[in-house]
Amino acid sequence: MSTTLEPLESLAPTLSVRQVLMLERVLAGEPEVVAGASQLDRAVRWVHVAEAADVGVMLSGGEMVLTTGVLLAGDDDKQAEYIRSLHRAEAAAVVLGLGRAFPAPPDVMRRAAERCGLPMVVLHRPFPFAELTEEVQARLVRRKFAAVSMSEAVRTALTGLITAGAPLQRMLDEIAHHSGCPVVVTNLAHRVLATGGERSAVDDVLRDWERIARQAGGSEGDGWIRAELGGRGERWGQIMLCGYRGDTATGRLLADRAAEALVLHRMLGGTSAHTWEEQSAQSLLTDLVSGVVPARQLLPRARAAGLPVNRRTFVPLVVRDGDPAELDRVLRLLGLPGIVAELADGATAVLLSLARDQDATVLTANFAARLSRTVVAAADPRTAWDDVPAGMREARHVADAVASGVLDLPPVVRLKDVHLRGLIRLLRDDPHVQSFAERELDGLLCGAGEDLLAVLRTYLATGRNKSRTAQLHHVSRPALYRRLEAIQGRLGVDLDDFEQAASVHIALLAHDAQQS
Repeated sequence: MSTTLEPLESLAPTLSVRQVLMLERVLAGEPEVVAGASQLDRAVRWVHVAEAADVGVMLSGGEMVLTTGVLLAGDDDKQAEYIRSLHRAEAAAVVLGLGRAFPAPPDVMRRAAERCGLPMVVLHRPFPFAELTEEVQARLVRRKFAAVSMSEAVRTALTGLITAGAPLQRMLDEIAHHSGCPVVVTNLAHRVLATGGERSAVDDVLRDWERIARQAGGSEGDGWIRAELGGRGERWGQIMLCGYRGDTATGRLLADRAAEALVLHRMLGGTSAHTWEEQSAQSLLTDLVSGVVPARQLLPRARAAGLPVNRRTFVPLVVRDGDPAELDRVLRLLGLPGIVAELADGATAVLLSLARDQDATVLTANFAARLSRTVVAAADPRTAWDDVPAGMREARHVADAVASGVLDLPPVVRLKDVHLRGLIRLLRDDPHVQSFAERELDGLLCGAGEDLLAVLRTYLATGRNKSRTAQLHHVSRPALYRRLEAIQGRLGVDLDDFEQAASVHIALLAHDAQQS
């Protein structure tokens, strides 16, 4: 895994210099910042009381050094070198208690600290350093313990979900619960693959995602905390906590624990063979087809997924028996922006996003021509995003009607190509239609009638062409005549009568629609 976890001590929350100076015990000493005021957000890892002039050699970085300066009084060189040694040791700050050694802030130390950018604080009232060290050390220990507890709680929760085979969405919602803010998973191009957290908060983030994504490459700030995702030495994405309100170090710890779990989840394959990119597209297109989520609410998700949405023409397609990977490859080959996702019942949805000056009909035909042994059902192009869900449902309806056995189809099938079959498909769940189909076909729906039903289906689909029907069923014309007579006898109809034949045909279409 590329997400290497550092020791908890280095990632645990700390106190800043500013936070230490706001402690009640410290305020009692009337602290005054005399240098390095811009560096008060430095982290304080420890508090160290030292009077030695060469204290810098005893430090490891991040310490707040407390001193009375008794060994520095009267020697400007020692005072300057003292500050420089603290700077070299990367001390967090120096606190000087005013008294007999220094009744006022020493200019030499103040100027040296300002040059080094080292926060220098003087205490105007006598103050027991032991009380300050006790207070700060206790707080740091409690914070580190809390960080360890939080880290283990997050790891335990996420590991439990992985063990239970939870999907990616459940993992991200758990991470969002612990972080108290939306979380976003992206690829290396900052395209959103998945999100977690409260839907309205996530939508607010995605609405401005282009700006956020550009800033994501820079330094962290304002609660935007990220951790890299990858495996076997190769990065493939990142997870971002969006607007985390806690301590930055805590946020980094949480992001790293989340990244660790997501890498493991992906390595184990989760509960689906689909990649996260495919899951993201599937979620978006499924919501578009279902119409449960208003189109306007899905717009930020589409934009964040990399689909162009401004001043575009959208072409909703549904492909029968198509391989999503092949469809995506063809889109890339033709340079057509779009997203692909597998739906239920062997159908795959494709949403093309074309420039307004492109010919949607020609490009759709080119796309269909590149596919082999598939049926491409298309809705009329939409120029308004709000109309896309209706277009997706229209394309799905056409694809469902085609699945019922329409013959001699064009490369791209539209609503006008499915005629009566499309209408019957829409009405298939109506109890009256179901009863009608059962009544009209009663004599063929059991026993040997199944073979005769197949002959009837072909005969009506070919426009009652006996020669074509005999050819398709590999029987002689006399044999076909005998079967047609048997069909008419069982159903009590005359198939040469247009109205009776039409009634049987409608019943058969309804029966097939219900079966599929």
